Amino acid sequence: MAVTIGLGCWGGWKLDQMYPNKFRIWTIVLSLFSIFAALYLVLKDFIKPKN
Repeated sequence: MAVTIGLGCWGGWKLDQMYPNKFRIWTIVLSLFSIFAALYLVLKDFIKPKN
């Protein structure tokens, strides 16, 4: 989970360096996306029915 969120934040930070703007939009968007992706992956495995 931490790796997914860390990669999202790092990727957003790098994109903000390449394409500067008034707000750090890439960092915000990719951070939020990576948080939701990490939660989805954890919950998907947690809720999976056991055979």
